[in-house]
Amino acid sequence: MGTMARPAFDTEALRRGIEERTAQTLASLYADDAEIRIVDHNTQPSNPKVVHGRDEIDEMLDDLYGRDMTHKLEQCVVQDDRVAFTESCQYPDGVRVLAESMLTLRDGKIVEQTMIQAWDE
Repeated sequence: MGTMARPAFDTEALRRGIEERTAQTLASLYADDAEIRIVDHNTQPSNPKVVHGRDEIDEMLDDLYGRDMTHKLEQCVVQDDRVAFTESCQYPDGVRVLAESMLTLRDGKIVEQTMIQAWDE
């Protein structure tokens, strides 16, 4: 009797979406009911920014990856239904951003993401 394999998370699509700045590729990795929590200097842990569902996530990704800046996937670790990755970014004026994300998966799709980001000030 065989066991059914879970759908795998597409780390290559994650890299391609981030580095080629293709929001549509990244959006395809999220479940329809996904949620993203963002913690940074402006949205601190007691009051994070929360983005709910694919429509809001699509809008956020379009804004973020439509900006004139570079993005690079630095590290990515997948274990069972969890993914952690580091993304580094740089604006043309040299300002850098570093983001750490922890993902929870369901059927190979992101259902929860917590992102902690910091940037040069």
